[in-house]
Amino acid sequence: MEEMAYYPGCTLKTNAKEFEESLLRVFKKLGIRLKELNKWYCCGTVYSLATDNLMYRLAAIRNLIKVMEEGYDKVVVPCSICYNTLKQANLMARNDKEAMEKINSFMDEEPDYDGSVEVLHPLELLREKIDKLKGKLNGKYACYYGCLLLRPKEVAIDEYEMPTIMEKIVEALGGSVVNFPLKNECCGSYNVVSNKEAVIDRVYRIIMNARKNEAEAILTSCPLCHFNLKEMQNEIKKIHADFVDMPIYYFSQIIEEALE
Repeated sequence: MEEMAYYPGCTLKTNAKEFEESLLRVFKKLGIRLKELNKWYCCGTVYSLATDNLMYRLAAIRNLIKVMEEGYDKVVVPCSICYNTLKQANLMARNDKEAMEKINSFMDEEPDYDGSVEVLHPLELLREKIDKLKGKLNGKYACYYGCLLLRPKEVAIDEYEMPTIMEKIVEALGGSVVNFPLKNECCGSYNVVSNKEAVIDRVYRIIMNARKNEAEAILTSCPLCHFNLKEMQNEIKKIHADFVDMPIYYFSQIIEEALE
């Protein structure tokens, strides 16, 4: 069985355990053992937009060093936020020598890092294994990518305006996908803490668009998107009395169901 380094991040150990558990089982069925790093840290959560904020890059770089120290040249990162943060930090390590000289100098107890680790999202691996994804999946699904798997385009796992990875996986498993124009719209992200009303409005628009196009459920990869899309439905009902619940799943849950 092939083995690959696996970085879970914080949320897959807390609010998104069902994502981690289903993902590990799916990859085991496909002949890949995702080996959790022996020691890892919070990725720092979202990548800083300030180019001179090198302190904010340290956590991501330190995790990539851990991958290298454990003898791997690739790491699988399921959480969209963690993936985006580690991927952007890795690109900086490869392209900004001056910044990395400062970071490597600061982290004097760790070996220098030069961007040699490849950061991968599980959907990228599944695209390579699509011929093994044969199942009996029923239903119509809206595939929701959100922001951080697609932006900026340098880290996008697919064509950032019109991604199709999840759709191809669903179809390979025997399911149907619907046209979903809001597949790459922001769910509101962390604004759920400070501006819940805006997030409720966004989630309502996203779900109603999926339902208008006859979706029976929405698939996602991001734990924060999953939380907003699922938990805000109770808030939507307080505003829209005729609103009907929409099931929200991680893509790995649907794959596991289809492969059983």
